[in-house]
Amino acid sequence: MLTYNVGVTQPQHHRLPAEDRRRQLLDTALDFFSRKGFEGTTTKEIANAAGVTEAIIFRHFPSKQALYNAVLNYHHESGETDAVLALWKPLMDANDDTGLLRSLVEFVILGYRRDARVHRALLFAALEGHQAGLAQHRERSLPIFELLCQYVARRQGEGAIRADIPAAAVVGSLVGAAAHYGMMTEFFGFCNASSDSDVASSFLDILLHGILPAATSGKATA
Repeated sequence: MLTYNVGVTQPQHHRLPAEDRRRQLLDTALDFFSRKGFEGTTTKEIANAAGVTEAIIFRHFPSKQALYNAVLNYHHESGETDAVLALWKPLMDANDDTGLLRSLVEFVILGYRRDARVHRALLFAALEGHQAGLAQHRERSLPIFELLCQYVARRQGEGAIRADIPAAAVVGSLVGAAAHYGMMTEFFGFCNASSDSDVASSFLDILLHGILPAATSGKATA
């Protein structure tokens, strides 16, 4: 007598190369950590969403903390940082201040457009007081910030940029404006009729020339 199993679907487990599986787990985990934070996410739900067992996760990452750290560093591992540094080097060598600073603003805004989940996960890390994750992010990001500050300081010494403003304030003003704009438009629903390219040009123009008309830019305001 023949019997049939009707309506019963057995789970299909597809074997992936180790690196492809690791990327899949990172992408799935990033989705959860960006929506629920570290504390609100379990490895079980990440495994279920990825279609694997928790044992597979721990085969690639020894702990939930290790997975979280890898997620926060995902954009560094993807090669995006190396690519932008390769773009900036000739601009620095040519002393192209406008080109470099514009590229910096565009890079920050593009980070929100490409995948805002990374920034959401970092905000969760700050809100949760997850110092280990934040420390690792700073470790990877600070050398880039310091490189830009060193460039600005050199150009200040050459008289190309005002020397009475700390180099960190010059870099921080552009990074801060671009990052806040990215958050406003991606997280809080603010809209802007201008393109990101036009916004980048405006931020750079404000940094280089201020907001006062040329005739009054050197006068003190009441």
